[in-house]
Amino acid sequence: MTAAWSMRAADALLRREPVVGTRWAYEWATLLKGVDQVRRATGDQRYLQYIRSNLDRFVHDGAIATYSREAFDLDSVAGGPLLLSLHRETGDERYRAAAQVLREQLRAQPRTPSGGFWHKGIYPDQMWLDGIYMAGPFYAELAVAFAEPSALDDVARQVTLIAERTRDERTGLLRHAWDESKRERWADPATGRSPSSWGRALGWFAMALADILELLPTRSAQRDRIAPIFRETMAAAMRVQDEETRLWWQVLDQGGREGNYLEASASAMFVYAAAKGVRLGHLAPTHLDSARQGYDGILRRFVSASADGDITLHGTCAGTGLGRRPDEPDMTYRDGSYEYYVHRPLETNDHRGLGAFLMASVELERASGTR
Repeated sequence: MTAAWSMRAADALLRREPVVGTRWAYEWATLLKGVDQVRRATGDQRYLQYIRSNLDRFVHDGAIATYSREAFDLDSVAGGPLLLSLHRETGDERYRAAAQVLREQLRAQPRTPSGGFWHKGIYPDQMWLDGIYMAGPFYAELAVAFAEPSALDDVARQVTLIAERTRDERTGLLRHAWDESKRERWADPATGRSPSSWGRALGWFAMALADILELLPTRSAQRDRIAPIFRETMAAAMRVQDEETRLWWQVLDQGGREGNYLEASASAMFVYAAAKGVRLGHLAPTHLDSARQGYDGILRRFVSASADGDITLHGTCAGTGLGRRPDEPDMTYRDGSYEYYVHRPLETNDHRGLGAFLMASVELERASGTR
């Protein structure tokens, strides 16, 4: 019997890439979160050891090597759930102490006038959809664990604020980011929204909401605020699922337009969020049908398997952002236009895409009864 795709892909990763990163970073944190979900589904301790060996390269007596709180980068918080998971599994207090380091960043994180977390210290007054995934589930997990209702309220505030300010009224999709100050060149002068609905940005947001909802108490005001946003987000995403391939486009509402392409990481993220949303009771069962079709599309178009058991994921968009760093030349400015997104290169075995694929695989295997 052929092993499930989640284990096949995870085992190939363990063989191919024993060390996944040289700096504390969200890309490999996303990958290891996928591995952690395979671990939870299978109970295989090889995956726990893999995660632990990679995090132990950074976590030392409560400090996190190469991490800078002063950067106020929400991407740096993405590893928080891994630290909490390792603390639960091992009891090692180093992981709890390191998680508290990230929690302290959130306490001090600069905010927009409306109370939204800046995405990074170098991007004043900007909220990006990505940041809800980077910080939201970790923030919610800590708030539940330590009974901090005000922190749970803040999680809901972050979600509702960015959803309100980035939603495109025409499509129901969310734009990549919002600049409350409206100073950035990419910001609409009236709304502060960025110009495009980028697939992976909305994928991050959808996954974040699915994960946050799983953590919240069944009866809570925060759940009542977030669940409708999740349903609206997924309904909009399903409306732009490609009819032929059942995948999702790099620029979501421009399917078939010249230059646009079907993209692996966003497709895996929507599959994961849809399947999990159905399991948690927040989405109608028809979303599971769409998730299965999307997953089959991923396997057909983006996944290849070699005779020696290596599994390769193709078709993931490279790192993508907005604006520029203060020390970068103006010619590097990322304007958030359609042309910017469709000219982003594609990567093979990108950590973001592979992590999302592992998560999607576990959810669909669970739905089919193979987990």
